[in-house]
Amino acid sequence: MSGSTESRHALLARLVALGREAGDIALGFYDRGGKTSADVRWKGDGSPVTEADMAVNAFLEERLKALWPGAAWLSEESADDPSRLGAKRVIIVDPIDGTRGFARGDEHWCVAIALCEAGRPVLSVVHAPALGQTYTAAAGAGAWLNGEPLHVDAAPAPHSGMAVTCPGNLSKALRAAGLEFDYKPKIASLALRVAWVASGVYSAGFTARDCHDWDIAAADLVLQEAGGLLAGLDGRPLLYNQREPIHGVLTASPSAMQPELRDALARTPFA
Repeated sequence: MSGSTESRHALLARLVALGREAGDIALGFYDRGGKTSADVRWKGDGSPVTEADMAVNAFLEERLKALWPGAAWLSEESADDPSRLGAKRVIIVDPIDGTRGFARGDEHWCVAIALCEAGRPVLSVVHAPALGQTYTAAAGAGAWLNGEPLHVDAAPAPHSGMAVTCPGNLSKALRAAGLEFDYKPKIASLALRVAWVASGVYSAGFTARDCHDWDIAAADLVLQEAGGLLAGLDGRPLLYNQREPIHGVLTASPSAMQPELRDALARTPFA
């Protein structure tokens, strides 16, 4: 990302402030342990979208486009504009990642925001207001949780005690392939699942096919800057703002653990 370290941190501070304002909007519709007060409707793919998602989306689109004039926009809750493909910068947003959990009063949801340049995130915020957790990252400058630096541990090869998060169907396939990790329950937010690898809550994580840019771009940078990697079976960092902003099965882990995890994944029907 162009600009001095000071300017990156200043921009990140503004991004954090907007993420927290967006989180406050969502909290106005949130009932911990109870059903949301927001209207809920169902999209064509069977996933829910709430009044809160749309309110946060509108707020962020207005404020972030003002922060980065000329940047393209890609959000789960906005119609896709193909002109984004020619843009130097794109803002990628999930206004509420983990809407299903949010709607039923679960605390595992977040506002996810990433600024991408040349296909990679350069600034990001993953703000989980119900948990009091704010993950932030700037390319080449580091990652933080509530202002404290994040560094993933150099991890050994996979073993049965390793805490792993993944969808239930994928965990069954991994078990069938002889991979007896310590499988943790899947939380509603995919962005948080990846961020929790960066903070050490999970040793590693897998995602199912068909996750989208807005699910993972912000948390990807957090994990990268903490010393980890989110990658597909080819082991390469992901590219964002492609014609189809969709990804296959992915692994999230400390970088040193990636080859073993990809080998493990290759033994399953999901490879």
